[in-house]
Amino acid sequence: MTATDTSYGTASEAPGGDDRPPPVRIALTGHTWKETAHLLANLPVALIGFIYVAFTIGLGVGLSVTVIGLPLLALGLAGARLIGRSERARARLLLGVRVEEPSPLHGPGRRTGFVARVVRGLKDPVAWRTALYCFIRLPWGVLTFAVMMVSLFLLWPVLPFVARGLANADRAMVRGLLSPSDELERRVAELESDRGVVVDTAAADLRRIERDLHDGAQARLVALAMGLGLAKEKLLEDPETAAAMVDEAHGEVKLALQELRDLARGIHPAVLTDRGLSAALSSIAARCTAPVRVSVDLSERPAAAIEGIAYFTVSELLQNISKHAGAKSASVEVWRSADRLLIQVDDDGRGGARLDGGTGMAGLAERLGAVDGLFVLDSPVGGPTTVTVEVPWRERGAL
Repeated sequence: MTATDTSYGTASEAPGGDDRPPPVRIALTGHTWKETAHLLANLPVALIGFIYVAFTIGLGVGLSVTVIGLPLLALGLAGARLIGRSERARARLLLGVRVEEPSPLHGPGRRTGFVARVVRGLKDPVAWRTALYCFIRLPWGVLTFAVMMVSLFLLWPVLPFVARGLANADRAMVRGLLSPSDELERRVAELESDRGVVVDTAAADLRRIERDLHDGAQARLVALAMGLGLAKEKLLEDPETAAAMVDEAHGEVKLALQELRDLARGIHPAVLTDRGLSAALSSIAARCTAPVRVSVDLSERPAAAIEGIAYFTVSELLQNISKHAGAKSASVEVWRSADRLLIQVDDDGRGGARLDGGTGMAGLAERLGAVDGLFVLDSPVGGPTTVTVEVPWRERGAL
């Protein structure tokens, strides 16, 4: 290996910052030996893949008239996916080709019934492309093995150039047949994962509302009903005691109404619907333990869902400031940049906040990611802390 030869084990080390190999040299470098090893291994690997695919697909198709045929075919295609994974790993190790792994066939949030899984397996484009890859690789493996054996023993001086040419064809096959279908497939996988986050968050919110109703307003209203019943019994025989009990019940009604208002505000505040983000954020800023300066620079209102996301994000961040930061002052700024709504929350507290610090930051970042948002935390020990949030801007009425 020459002194100028370097490995391309990571993308950052590859020339030009991508997975292209370095220029070919007459000298037998490490890259040439890796390519040679890959090309010589093509024949046994291709033979195994061809036999597997031909047997499983042939068996599944042949038995498709029976009840077990299609499930066997779907199982065989699932195995083809594993072959594709091993071939991507081999190409990554020996050819420096970095191909994204396709999205899982049975991702989170998908129906997992037997029939649904079989149908999904039969329609899997990744598996079918891998099967095609295995079919065409057998003649290619014979060709590359023969050419490389001749080059090794008879055409030694041109071995680097022969290896590079054949290896580039291999790279093209891997990228063309073993990569994800397109960006849409990766995006679908992300959205399915995000959907699971949204469902979990919604379920947690429903449990919180149920708990607050059960432990708060409902318990208070039950006590109120019992108190009024006792007051009714004492109304004739002891009017003064009955009046005191009614007065106490009146106080309970006020408290129950306040708890219901607080609960409704936690679901969707009326001030946000009626007056928009500026008034709503000023309202929650007034409840923070530190003075908060609020600046909202928006010429129009985004969609109601986006306003709600912005409101509850700032609300949770200000609660964190009240509980954990020990800040003397804070600020909230909201503005629009192109098709994004940006939020920045600063405080001069003690800092040291982390996404894994148990202050709810990780959950907040995860929920924002589920709506294609971004969450950036900058909180050195000693402060200050700055949280920057981006969410998609959508016109009002678009959602």
